[in-house]
Amino acid sequence: MKGKLNLFQAAMIRWREMHPYNAVHVVHVPRPMDAARLEAGIRRRLEELGLTGLGLDRRRLRYEWSGGGSAATIAALAGGADPLATLHGEIERQLNLAFPTEGRFDPFRFFAVVDEKSFHLGIAYDHFVAGGDSIVLLLQRFVEDYCGVERSGPALPVPTLYPPKYRHLFARQAVPLVKGLASLRTLIASCRRSVRPRYASSGDGYNGVAFFRLDSGEHTKLARTARDWEMTQNDLFLSILLWILSPRVAERREAKRRRELGVASIVNVRRDFGAKAANGFVPLLASFRVAHPVPPGIGLRELASFVHAETSHVKRGKLYLQTLLAIGLSGMQWRFLSAEQRQGFHAKNYAVWAGMTPLFLDALWPAARAYPFRLEYVRAVATGPLAPIVVALTTLGEVVQIALSFRTAAFDRERVDGIIADITNCIRSL
Repeated sequence: MKGKLNLFQAAMIRWREMHPYNAVHVVHVPRPMDAARLEAGIRRRLEELGLTGLGLDRRRLRYEWSGGGSAATIAALAGGADPLATLHGEIERQLNLAFPTEGRFDPFRFFAVVDEKSFHLGIAYDHFVAGGDSIVLLLQRFVEDYCGVERSGPALPVPTLYPPKYRHLFARQAVPLVKGLASLRTLIASCRRSVRPRYASSGDGYNGVAFFRLDSGEHTKLARTARDWEMTQNDLFLSILLWILSPRVAERREAKRRRELGVASIVNVRRDFGAKAANGFVPLLASFRVAHPVPPGIGLRELASFVHAETSHVKRGKLYLQTLLAIGLSGMQWRFLSAEQRQGFHAKNYAVWAGMTPLFLDALWPAARAYPFRLEYVRAVATGPLAPIVVALTTLGEVVQIALSFRTAAFDRERVDGIIADITNCIRSL
């Protein structure tokens, strides 16, 4: 097979052994649905881009797109009295529905929730095959084809199906990689001081999903506060997560050692790879982690200042590269672990209560601003074994669509509804 899975892809393959590790993206198409025409357009594009005939050798961690005809179909669901409720239920179902584990299979599933004058087009995909930014460009092609949008700018780039591996990244970033090795001791010490997530049943990986949005006024408050406090919106949202979660894990304050609370954020390392990976279809990711005791009475601004200082240090030194070394080491240990040990491995060694995965569509899909209709986009990502909560933020214009995936073995829906209410109230009070 032509392709070798990169470090992050290989980790995703390990994670999906325990529970499906999928992602789901949905775009609203403000046109009546013609299923036959839409299916034909999707098949044609997949064939043109070479995204057919996937084969996976799980043991050797190799893959290949052999091409050929696409048999993609669209599962159409009637929106009914509450199309959004139907859509949200289908996103959750798709997030938990496994793909074949190896061999030749189609890693994409398409669905549509149909209303009288419009529909939501969804794609669920086995996450190891694609990064979220690649799926955005794929859906852009489908929408423009179906709606007859004439492109005035440059053509969309053709995805590279076999981009460079992480050894290319390590060679390009050798200086920060070596300089950052000392930070591994700090990371390990922080993990040892951090409270571990608890699961009622470690073998139950089912993901619930809850949805909410920040309207233009709420997003403006978040952006203005981040600007006034001289930090990124990502820093501020991570701080809000820590602040909101802290009283829900209050028992850690009585612990002798594990008193800190950890959250994490995904980092897209495509730029660090350089031009050769600019159009890579596969996920090119790393992550970083922030932990703090979050004592009672601490103000959000004080906490956010700490988070900003930590993330700035990580970005300056590219310390997120160290998590890739940790992923590589965990891969070497994996084969020696029992099924039970694998279930608890990440909670034990990389204590994180929530992860964040931001995506900014204005940069990825700038042509949408010139469309004769307003684009709406939402996505959800499986938690995997790393954290009981993953927050997928998708920003388009002045609106942020948020899908909060959660392990039902750690949080029930009532607790998640409370977390969402506290997040939105916190942002409104900024």
